[in-house]
Amino acid sequence: MPVTIPPGLLSQRDLGDDWGRWLDRLPRLTADLLDDWHLTPTGEALHGYCSLVVPVTDADGRPAGLKVTFDGDDESLHEGITLQRWGGRGAVHLARADPRRRALLLDWLPGPDLADTWDVEACEVVGGLYRQLHVPALPQLASVASYVERWLRELDGLGRDVPIPRRYVEQALSLGPDLLADDRPQVVVHGDLHYFNVMADAAGEWLAIDPKPMAGDPHYEPAPMLWNRMDELSGPGAVGSVRDGLRRRFHALVDAAGLDEDRARDWVVVRMVINAGWSVQDAREAGRALSSDEQEWITRCIAITKAVQD
Repeated sequence: MPVTIPPGLLSQRDLGDDWGRWLDRLPRLTADLLDDWHLTPTGEALHGYCSLVVPVTDADGRPAGLKVTFDGDDESLHEGITLQRWGGRGAVHLARADPRRRALLLDWLPGPDLADTWDVEACEVVGGLYRQLHVPALPQLASVASYVERWLRELDGLGRDVPIPRRYVEQALSLGPDLLADDRPQVVVHGDLHYFNVMADAAGEWLAIDPKPMAGDPHYEPAPMLWNRMDELSGPGAVGSVRDGLRRRFHALVDAAGLDEDRARDWVVVRMVINAGWSVQDAREAGRALSSDEQEWITRCIAITKAVQD
């Protein structure tokens, strides 16, 4: 049966002509992959920000997921070789890959993800996954440093007229180069490991999905576990303050992974201030004021920066 591209993915056409060209090719590309790899769709297609995932069975009747990623997404360029390097240890198993077509055939993970798991327990799970995923870096991977050096230059270029406390901007600009100057061995960094990127397999084992792999410092990882699911820290079931909740998560991650607390904290500060700066940058490039969502996101970034240091 033909695969229907989800409307949410089609809406990415607004992001530029390169997206439009890829989306125009995607139905034929997906059909060709299904045919070439002898796959049978078994359900409606799913999507992420820049990828299509089709539930399928392979020629032997095993459930799998065909993932086709936007060819302009550099961050996931080496997802296939990274999954191959992990070999199903701590991450979803890769059955087949076609780098030219940015296509992967992955074991099907029925879930759930970690979205409904007690956040401290989820942080302990993810901390354990860090230990499995942080293998010696692959030579093909771009370095954390190559990204962060550019992001810090962009942050510095925003000037003083930004809705971020100046002391945090200066702190990030100071900490970043020091963190990058460290010559400790580089590992494979997932880059985007959070509650929704950890799924259970059929046996209930937690596995990482959707890496944005880089070579770098393992202490770079924790920030996404703090900024996701943050609303529940101030909801009816919250225990203590938002600050208390963020610190519980942070320490659960650090302890489970055996990370250096000070270094992990410094990376959280750098990443959150850079993230806040991106919202300012996006608004300026579009020639408009900050949206309410962007203002809320900056507030969230500042709250995390403050919480891990108080």
